[in-house]
Amino acid sequence: MEKNKILILGASGFIGNAIYKELCSYFDTYGTYFTNKSYASNQQFFRYDIQEDDIFQILEQVKPDYIISALRGDFGAQIQAHQHVLEYVMNTKAKLYFISSANVFDAYSKYPSYEMDKTLSESIYGRLKIKIENMLMRLPKNKSAILRVPMVFGNTSPRIRDIKKLLESNEPIEVFPNLIINVTNDDRLTQQIHYLINRDKTGIYHLGSKDLVQHEEFIKEVIQRLGNFHPILKRVFTTNEDRYLAALPKENQLPKNLRIHYQDIIDHHLTVD
Repeated sequence: MEKNKILILGASGFIGNAIYKELCSYFDTYGTYFTNKSYASNQQFFRYDIQEDDIFQILEQVKPDYIISALRGDFGAQIQAHQHVLEYVMNTKAKLYFISSANVFDAYSKYPSYEMDKTLSESIYGRLKIKIENMLMRLPKNKSAILRVPMVFGNTSPRIRDIKKLLESNEPIEVFPNLIINVTNDDRLTQQIHYLINRDKTGIYHLGSKDLVQHEEFIKEVIQRLGNFHPILKRVFTTNEDRYLAALPKENQLPKNLRIHYQDIIDHHLTVD
């Protein structure tokens, strides 16, 4: 049987690259990169400048069955790129999996959010994700999946790298004492995406831990795992009440073996280099 073809937009970024590594042994997987020259010699990678190039040429060349968008970069260019991807999806058998964010709910701070809740954001980033989500909603139901992701941790994640750097230089680490979040890591997130593609799933998925944790508590536990440090914590209060930034699954539950608890992320995926 012929392998499904997958094209990952933004495959040189942290999340895009983790998805590429998870899928490339199982599918005929391609990716785009922009600045990272180390991909130039890789036949599976295409250089793509979101502000200069038309994604259509790469789509025509690869003819993917699944397009996974983990694009970053200029917001206006992202919207235009997704418009072109959507046109391609409408006219072919391809499906689009869009990596969205819990930030599409960042204006609703009094409770966690579920798949069918209305989106509303106060941040520019959240509004961008909503705009692209709304574009996807206009596609037939079986053509796309919106994957909302909370804060992503993991050994090589930018968040953990930043924390390590601040610990080593003895600089303050920002924590948000009354922010309640759910979290994930690159390992579990990519396994979940692999499962969704294998099962040809579409719809809205919340790919974060099933449970919630305070940002400050979580970061403190992470730091404990990283070694014997005496961190300087800079506590940032944005409001006096608890504030939620959490996208929890309710409608579209994944199998038990693919679910994750925030403690798993602390226990299994943080080691000292």
